[in-house]
Amino acid sequence: MQEPFDIQIAAIDYAVFPEGNDIYVIYKDGKEYAHIQKDTDTQWIKLDPETATPLFETSDEINAIGQAILSHVPEEDPEEEENDEGE
Repeated sequence: MQEPFDIQIAAIDYAVFPEGNDIYVIYKDGKEYAHIQKDTDTQWIKLDPETATPLFETSDEINAIGQAILSHVPEEDPEEEENDEGE
């Protein structure tokens, strides 16, 4: 499973915690902000915090977060690199 990572959009920092099945928990300013799910490569859906059902409202911020998630390249773990070189 993918490790949590940080993204920045404009001057706002977000922490992204992958949940699996293209669902992510987003933290903004250190507080849980939203659960989002990938709909298409350009559209992301915010999930209802109580029921986890999709809220079909278009949000530029949620779509920008989704695009940043898609653009994120995970950092290589130095230990994994050493293990790969030694094989």
